Amino acid sequence: MIDLGYGLSRRFPDPPQTDYRTADVRALRHDLFCGDVYLADTETDRELSTAWGWVPVLDFAWALCDIVEQLDRDPLGSRSHLAQHAEFDFTESTDRLRFTRRFGWVEITADWTGADEPPLTVNHGALRREARDFLHDLIADLTDMHEGLGDNPALWQLQARFPRV
Repeated sequence: MIDLGYGLSRRFPDPPQTDYRTADVRALRHDLFCGDVYLADTETDRELSTAWGWVPVLDFAWALCDIVEQLDRDPLGSRSHLAQHAEFDFTESTDRLRFTRRFGWVEITADWTGADEPPLTVNHGALRREARDFLHDLIADLTDMHEGLGDNPALWQLQARFPRV
């Protein structure tokens, strides 16, 4: 089982003049809602987490949903032995999360962990479900905190593109 979570940073607050109702996609993905994220394997009690404070949390959730779909492009799906690869590139550093899918399993590794650290291994279907739940829960939290964000059309499109599974 995988658990995804986040924490917003107090060191990098959103600009006070932000109109969340009209914020464009670039601002939503890269300029607002900075903090840290984690991916945890609850069965092995291991996690990959950032501790930088500047990770654009909404961008991470959005990109993770995209990545899960990229990993599902092989027509054979979970029966395919061919590896499918995707990466999440952190914007302000050279660190990346790497995702490799074989059959129905996804291995997740991080550049900032040691080479001897084994990857997190999760079921692709569970990762899809958890990534979409994480995205929707994050959007619900952010709209509770920021007036007007729930009226932003970019978020409506995002939620329609990645509905809960």
